[in-house]
Amino acid sequence: MPDGVEQTNGAGAGPDGAGRASRRGALPGGSGYGSRPALRGLARLRGWGGVAAMAVACGLTASLALFALPRTGAGDPAGPAGSGPGVGRGIQVSAEHAETCRDPDASLTPSAADGPAVARIKERGKLVVGVDQSSYKWGFRTPPTVTRLADGSVKETPGELQGFDIDLAKAIAKGILGDENAIIFRTIPTNQRIAALESDKVDLVVRTMTINCKRIQQVAFSTAYFQVGQQILAPKSSPITGYDNSLSGKRICTAEGSTAHEALEEKSFGAVYKDVGDGTKDDPDLLTVPNQLDCLARLQMGEVDAVLTDNALAAGQAAQDPAVELKGRPFTTEYYGVAAKLGNDDLVRRVNQVLVQYRQGPWQAAYAKWLKADLPGISGPPAPKYK
Repeated sequence: MPDGVEQTNGAGAGPDGAGRASRRGALPGGSGYGSRPALRGLARLRGWGGVAAMAVACGLTASLALFALPRTGAGDPAGPAGSGPGVGRGIQVSAEHAETCRDPDASLTPSAADGPAVARIKERGKLVVGVDQSSYKWGFRTPPTVTRLADGSVKETPGELQGFDIDLAKAIAKGILGDENAIIFRTIPTNQRIAALESDKVDLVVRTMTINCKRIQQVAFSTAYFQVGQQILAPKSSPITGYDNSLSGKRICTAEGSTAHEALEEKSFGAVYKDVGDGTKDDPDLLTVPNQLDCLARLQMGEVDAVLTDNALAAGQAAQDPAVELKGRPFTTEYYGVAAKLGNDDLVRRVNQVLVQYRQGPWQAAYAKWLKADLPGISGPPAPKYK
């Protein structure tokens, strides 16, 4: 695969939504892959144009996607054996900590010094980064290229990973190893980001991951590299007006382990947002899904009424689909950070050192390239906070 990619979640989306797989099967006669239940809803989705095909083409990713990752061992590029795939060891966050946590986005001071974590990466010669391949403009896969050879045979070249987070991951690889291509991408679902770090499947996660008080007890974050806020995404024709009482009785989709889901747990306005059997083998992954993009597919198939997610991700989805829009205003202020395993302080400091330089020009170039058209008005990255 290109870019040193190790695909683990079985689904991808490029700008045209060309997906890789679906656990529910392929649409016959279509240009991509999708879910069979969508066939029943295609008539009502006709007005959504090619975007309906995009939704089902994206596919619904497997909830136990991290099981596709090999168990770590002596030959695994990300390090020694960990706790096993798919199981996070996150500690409980006490009420006392919740009261005293004031600046979760404050990180360690930058340093170019090599510590044990950086030394392991340099010895390996590759940085292993957990990323998304399903979030348009952030981390997504371009469509494959099909070439007919002189002998009449057909050669298919897989698409490449691109997006704002992918550019940042490459900059970190260059900062540590001197080569932006000295990187292995491992695509992981939203609900397995922390587990991937804890079990040493990846060195870093660069995947629209929000810094908050709960997560800083589970992983170590860099300084913030993007400011976002939670916002509702719904069809333009929907009576939903935002994160308010208009959600009463509506089916709202969120990603498992996301800050959006936590927001609904705190205040749901009477919305229906939990699946029967959440977190069990009987979880239908209808309202709570492994990957945030699965929510857009659910919305387009009429299985949910709205999506709650970061406005930065929602803006990318609205860019894919002219029939949906952001409703109301963001009701939180949150920050994305690069995540590392707890204890890898030297790696966090090195990432922060890279971010010092990245904020001086490359960040602005990446924003202009990937996000400005759909998320205008941002003058620059958040100012870093240090402990």
